[in-house]
Amino acid sequence: PIISIMSPKLSSPDLPLNVQSLISQAKDLFEKSFGDDDEQAKRTNLPIHCASAPGRVNLIGEHTDYTGGYVLPLAIGYNTVCYGRGGIVKYSGPTASNICRIVSTNNSIVEFNVSPSLSPSSTNKWINYVQGVMLQYLPDLKTEETFVLDMAIAGDVPLGSGLSSSASLEVATAVFLESIMEQHDDDVAYSSGATKTTNMSPKEVKMERAVRCQRAENVFCNVPCGIMDQFVSSAGCHEKLLLIDCRSLDFREVSMGSDGDNSEIDAPVLVVANSNVTHDLGAGEYPIRVRQCKEATEILSKVNPRIQSLRDVSMDDIDDAVSLAGLEGVLLQRARHVVSENKRTVETSDALERGDWEMVGRFMNESHSSMKNDYEVSCDEIDLLVELAQNFDGVYGSRLTGGGFGGCTVTLVEKECAGRLMHYLIREYEKKTGKKCTCFETSPGDGAKAISV
Repeated sequence: PIISIMSPKLSSPDLPLNVQSLISQAKDLFEKSFGDDDEQAKRTNLPIHCASAPGRVNLIGEHTDYTGGYVLPLAIGYNTVCYGRGGIVKYSGPTASNICRIVSTNNSIVEFNVSPSLSPSSTNKWINYVQGVMLQYLPDLKTEETFVLDMAIAGDVPLGSGLSSSASLEVATAVFLESIMEQHDDDVAYSSGATKTTNMSPKEVKMERAVRCQRAENVFCNVPCGIMDQFVSSAGCHEKLLLIDCRSLDFREVSMGSDGDNSEIDAPVLVVANSNVTHDLGAGEYPIRVRQCKEATEILSKVNPRIQSLRDVSMDDIDDAVSLAGLEGVLLQRARHVVSENKRTVETSDALERGDWEMVGRFMNESHSSMKNDYEVSCDEIDLLVELAQNFDGVYGSRLTGGGFGGCTVTLVEKECAGRLMHYLIREYEKKTGKKCTCFETSPGDGAKAISV
């Protein structure tokens, strides 16, 4: 059957209040930045497009995605919105008629032409996340065609917090481009084979979008991330976490307590605490962890030839590699974390659906200990927030969420205790560190959307 590659567009009144506010901010910024200039006057025939994509919190399954493992994230209510005019035009070289102009609430206007020769910016690194995604969609157009757009960006995902502001921007940009392509006269959609007239399911569209956005970050932004962040931003589901197999890209929606005796009324909630210690995953320790996992895999494959990544490794394999192949030190620690984290993640998804909150909390605490001691991606501020939460009445478990080196913690806590916990964390964190901590309660939300404005 003939299907649209896009889900039906939502109108603004159907959206959460914060997304409505972001749309207003992006629209105002667009009109302020582009509304009165001569070039915009020539582009009034181009339709208005709008897209949003959420950040994410990972309940468990950290630093497993880039080795093909399991993750268990949820989309959250913080979003990035892209608003503007866009179309597909014939490319006639770097001229004003096919220039792209992007502005955000945090950055001034950046201008560029989209062509295969486009290279990353060293001065405006934020724009690389937009440009990288555009280059992923450029091969879908005819050889002589390119994108032209004026786009304003507004977002409320805290930057550098481990809540995936970069993936949120990438996926919102992707949906914006797909909206442009959807309205284009020609039958053009995905170079991988999907077009307006092919039977590509919504699930496959979300997966393809995530792959492209991850590739943009890997190749154009030089960040060797896995696919989790882009995947859940693209495919998130209201009231469901996603258990994602990062090798096959298949996923299963996971409810909290749906299979057990505990009703949803009794279900605990998730509290996120932002240490306000920011990180930059493109530099420093993150690429080192990726390399260390590859080196550990090489040693393990000498003991067991079937091993292609740490996803294939068991604790018995690790024991064998220690005794037979000299796996030791830092590489042993990294492998031990990933292998144990994969097992915890799958078991946590089962415990969630049973409503076994004590078991979920135990796995979360074990995960943090492993990330702190074996993977060494925590920091003093994060460890303090985790310790404070783990010793608070009504808390089942707490851990670092995200890539680490700062960022946020996620805590599973009884609903009636959540407010007191947040006040306690804010007070004690400032008392002990002199820094401000921000907290919010969250639940699983929807993924990316095209918006009718």
